[in-house]
Amino acid sequence: MESPNRKSSPKFVKSTSSQPAAPSSTRGAKNSPPRPFSSHSGVLQKPLIKENTKPFDFKLHTQERAARRALFNSTVAIKLCIIEQQKRQVEKLLKIIEEEEVRTLRKEMVPRAQLMPFFDRPFFPQRSTRPLTVPREPSFYRKNSSFISCR
Repeated sequence: MESPNRKSSPKFVKSTSSQPAAPSSTRGAKNSPPRPFSSHSGVLQKPLIKENTKPFDFKLHTQERAARRALFNSTVAIKLCIIEQQKRQVEKLLKIIEEEEVRTLRKEMVPRAQLMPFFDRPFFPQRSTRPLTVPREPSFYRKNSSFISCR
């Protein structure tokens, strides 16, 4: 059955009984429960079939969170609405104050026409009484030696 070049390894044999297959070794009792790893043979064994477990009843908090979020959104909307009403009220007061100031200024101000210039006598500019400026030569030489010269 096997080719002579291959190494032989312990083989599992299908059994017709309900017990899982055991490795072909002479050590150990045949009636002992199978272990997942046999230390003396180094062969892995199939674990026993576990029974189905019943899941715990769990409760999602999505409904509670949705209700809390809706409450939070409504409080934020109410606050924004109150702030908006306060802004409108302040603007209305400022507008009323400004209109009142305009009314008082219009009552106080008397419209006056600009005076007509006198064309009957000509304009003669007068000579200035200030003395004339005396011109000086510019001084290009600097006495301060802190500047670096490029020589």
